[in-house]
Amino acid sequence: MPSIKHFLFLVLFVLSCSCKSSRNLVYFSDLQSTAISQTPIENSTEPKIQTNDLLSISLSSLNPESNILFNSGMLLPANNNNSSSLYKVNEGYLVDKNGEINFPVMGKVQLANLTIEEATEKMTTLIKKYVKNPIVNVRFINFKVTVIGEVNRPSSFTISSERINILEALGLAGDMTAYGRRENVLVIREKNGVRTAARINLNNKEVLNSPFFYLQQNDILYVEPDNKEKLSQTNLVNRYIPIFVATITALAIFFGNARK
Repeated sequence: MPSIKHFLFLVLFVLSCSCKSSRNLVYFSDLQSTAISQTPIENSTEPKIQTNDLLSISLSSLNPESNILFNSGMLLPANNNNSSSLYKVNEGYLVDKNGEINFPVMGKVQLANLTIEEATEKMTTLIKKYVKNPIVNVRFINFKVTVIGEVNRPSSFTISSERINILEALGLAGDMTAYGRRENVLVIREKNGVRTAARINLNNKEVLNSPFFYLQQNDILYVEPDNKEKLSQTNLVNRYIPIFVATITALAIFFGNARK
């Protein structure tokens, strides 16, 4: 029937007009698929201790009394004859606004702007004045990043390795949704009393060399939604076009069979 065919053509025309151009959902889409790209890693930096960081500082030595003394709030386990056991601090040491921690026996110790390795060396040197051959372990307790916006599982994540990049953070959050704008991801960072906001394009391979590719403690990653894309998906015309097409197709088949 010509009328059915004409109506079907009209519906398909409306469908084609309502369809948006496809969005680029591929990370680093400008990387050649057949080539090997190698660049030296120059943007990876060790995180430095900042104010309000919470540190775990543990001591192991051959002297059980020193272990108890410097591992604040800890006691030897019952029936433990191994005096070199490693003791862990439960609550940790808070870096105050002056960049100092309050450590047993030694009092205030300046650790701000040091890497974990540098802080470990400094604490080891200081404790050697009181303990022979100490083994000191310093770690972040509150090294976390927050991922929000158009991701499947927005949340704050505590990082045990103290090293994470943007892709790993997105992986923890279940990756972006289809509505996430990969070309306009916002990183918010607070460091030394300065708040920095930077936008990066994850469609572009150059982000691999960005100083914001590797995240630091307390960074916030915000994935901006594509509101136009969302709006098009909720548009009534787009919502009911598949139903119209299915209905007209069924009618065309029905009347086509009826004419035979």
